[in-house]
Amino acid sequence: MPCSMADRAIISPTSALHSTTASLSREPPGKAPIPDLVHTLHQELSSVLSVAADEKHIFSGSQGYDIFVWDRRSFSVKTTLRGHTGSVLALEIAIEKSWLFSSSGDSTIRIWSTKSLTPLFVLNPYLDTDAGDLFSLAYSPTLQTLYFGCQNTSLQWFTFKNRSPSQTLTPNPNLTTSDATADLPLIEFGTPKTPPKHKFFDSFPQPQGRPTSSDGLPVGVGLGLASGQTTPRKDDVPQPLGVLQVPVSNVIDSAHFGYVYSMALLPSTLEGTDSYDKGGKQILLVTGSGDETVKLWICTPAGPTLVHTFEGCAGAVLSIVARHGTVYGGCQDGQIKVWDLETKTLVRTIIAQEGVDVLSLSMIDKDLYSCSANGQIQRWSASFDCTASWSAHDGIVLSSIITQSLDSDTWYLVTGANDNCIKLWKISRPRTSLHTPADDESENECTPNEKMSSQGTLAFALSKFVSIPSVSNSSANREDCRQAAIWLKKCLAQLGAESNMLPTADGRNPLVLATFHGTQNKTKRPRILFYGHYDVISAPPEGWNSDPFTLTGRNGYFYGRGVTDNKGPILAVACAVSEMLSRRTLGCDVVFLIEGEEEAGSVGFSDAVKRHKDIIGRVDSILVSNSTWIAEDRPCITYGLRGVVHASIDISSDHPDLHSGIEGGAVAEPMVDMIKLLATLSDGPKVLIPKFYDKVRRQTDEEKQLYEVLSSIINRPASSLSSRWSEPSLSIHSLDVSGPGNETVIPATVKAKVSLRIVPDQELDVIARSLCDHISDSFKSIKSPNKIKISIDHTADWWLGNLRDPWFKALESAVRDVWGVEPLRIREGGSIPSVPSLEKEFGCHALHLPLGQSSDQAHLPNERISLQNLHKGKDVIERFLISVSEQEIVN
Repeated sequence: MPCSMADRAIISPTSALHSTTASLSREPPGKAPIPDLVHTLHQELSSVLSVAADEKHIFSGSQGYDIFVWDRRSFSVKTTLRGHTGSVLALEIAIEKSWLFSSSGDSTIRIWSTKSLTPLFVLNPYLDTDAGDLFSLAYSPTLQTLYFGCQNTSLQWFTFKNRSPSQTLTPNPNLTTSDATADLPLIEFGTPKTPPKHKFFDSFPQPQGRPTSSDGLPVGVGLGLASGQTTPRKDDVPQPLGVLQVPVSNVIDSAHFGYVYSMALLPSTLEGTDSYDKGGKQILLVTGSGDETVKLWICTPAGPTLVHTFEGCAGAVLSIVARHGTVYGGCQDGQIKVWDLETKTLVRTIIAQEGVDVLSLSMIDKDLYSCSANGQIQRWSASFDCTASWSAHDGIVLSSIITQSLDSDTWYLVTGANDNCIKLWKISRPRTSLHTPADDESENECTPNEKMSSQGTLAFALSKFVSIPSVSNSSANREDCRQAAIWLKKCLAQLGAESNMLPTADGRNPLVLATFHGTQNKTKRPRILFYGHYDVISAPPEGWNSDPFTLTGRNGYFYGRGVTDNKGPILAVACAVSEMLSRRTLGCDVVFLIEGEEEAGSVGFSDAVKRHKDIIGRVDSILVSNSTWIAEDRPCITYGLRGVVHASIDISSDHPDLHSGIEGGAVAEPMVDMIKLLATLSDGPKVLIPKFYDKVRRQTDEEKQLYEVLSSIINRPASSLSSRWSEPSLSIHSLDVSGPGNETVIPATVKAKVSLRIVPDQELDVIARSLCDHISDSFKSIKSPNKIKISIDHTADWWLGNLRDPWFKALESAVRDVWGVEPLRIREGGSIPSVPSLEKEFGCHALHLPLGQSSDQAHLPNERISLQNLHKGKDVIERFLISVSEQEIVN
């Protein structure tokens, strides 16, 4: 049908709503501009493993052992720095000394003059080749210390004195050793020996499996040739002035339980940042490893001291960049982890490209550039949105830096890859002003831009979540349910949680468990469990005005199956927690426990919670958002649910279906027996089961007064509310017969489904047993020859909240502050089996915050939720979490 202007007021957040890729990073609207390629530099037969730059040169470390020096004006090779006998794995510039550090697979670090482009020193790690490949370098001008990470899992460092040898070490035949090496602990002068291969670390590369020659170079492979240069002989290689040795005191063995692949310093020493290491600040070193951890070290003249370990990285941490109190770690499986150093928390996981290694990261202000193993480069904004993505190389992008042009305000991203190319891309600094939360007095406030970005993330995520038809009651959608669980796990991880899936019963959908950790400087933080469900009820297309599994915006509402029950509320709460995490205001732990069988009776949920209770951890309070308001305009808090007992009754005869014209009156008919039996269960609204009302809690004067207030708001009698919420009831749902159901057939079998709704303080097991006993006794009194079978199909206990609990008071206050009115206290006539089950399991109270309005059409065609309710509901969650954190309410 045509779309009116009003229908277009709110549109779907993306045109590709059916996409269920895990990334929450939104593509920019329209065609995103990508950086211009300024120049390409080519190395013959040699991958570009590392790059660095100073004001005049670009340095590229090759797999063929050499370092190419490119003139920044002519883009031609100025010279080649030779001396390494292994791949050049990392390069680092010491600007104030005019030095270039290079680390290699030959277990050495070489120091070069960037002025004379000649070798100065060879730095050997402690125990020489026992260190293996030297993967990473970081230099602190303040401490004049070089840190490097080793293949043998050690972290080593070497401190240089204040005097700068580069100023006096220009090669000169008349230069004396004493003049050249003052203040440096040289252990050897002259030609350094080629380190022997270690018995474990065979660091010499063998491209295409070719053998190595006697001089340690691969046979038939040039040394990263460029512009027609020829392979030099060993006696043509300029010799350094001497050899430096890392002392045993400058080694931390087993700094990681894996290779130390990456490192970075804070304040950063790289270009493109306003936090350059100028001294006077605490120096922090961040290291990433193959052991899937990132470690934080405080650096002093005495050496690094470990202060924290970030765990939970998915695969080896291959690249690291750190700026403004935030660490970004590029991982082996295509994820980029984002940690806040002040709170020691994971604030986001960016999925760059699933399953594709992130081998290099570079940053200018708050724009992050990630380089991947498939040749792609992506740019990410401060809000973690992908603002550009392009195919940069015909191979693996191995290295990158950002550098500025000296004669203009132009910035370049320099990338190197195994296609033997170095490429210069012209980039721009972010348009927004640099905002450093640590230096901002309003760090706890959400700016308008941040709020708009967070709302966009919520809508974008919901569009993907709704597009998965996770119908738990349909065997045809079993795989869709599993994919919904996988998607949700990745979504919550990207928002900053540690997430995984937990098995339930055989053939049933898994639980998604995700934990957002609050600020780490609190000894005991409140711990809140948020319960929800990712499965939905079926959505036949009849009656819908739009595709039920495509999120559609109309007149201020989102339409789609699950938007209000329960996918929308899940994501609203998750986005609220994620924003608090990024603003360093999350003072509590929030544990998401999301099941996939709620619409099918939560089969296996309670047993799975018991089985995985240790993994879930301590819980101080339970939060649920799985219902709607009693009306349209007044926010509510639900404080009670009825319980339920679902039962099936089968009555069957020994004969097959019969013709009523032949056998009518001659046999005892199962249908007649069933009608007599069902008549014994109730008399009008009164349930006739013996002792059924004995333990029903009497209504208090306070509750009666509450019902009168609600009655005036919704224009219904108070007695109607009482009947629906606080009184037990019996319902007969269906009668099914064997055979065709024709009017002339006497069915051989008749099946009925009935339910009892129970209230405080009725005992669930007692009521279920009483129902079975009453049906059995009543059937005996009929004295029928037919047979009866009674089964309890599903049960759920009643739940009643504590209105005087400090948790309830905090939630009520948060609703009042956000909406500006006193919330209504309501109960529900339905049941949520998991709520009382979780209360009993963890020994704490539950809270129920409905987000939707009474007209949300949950389980019906055109299910919807108001954008205002969704966003204000998120605000309520934030205020509630801040309140309980400040009060430090714990059990």
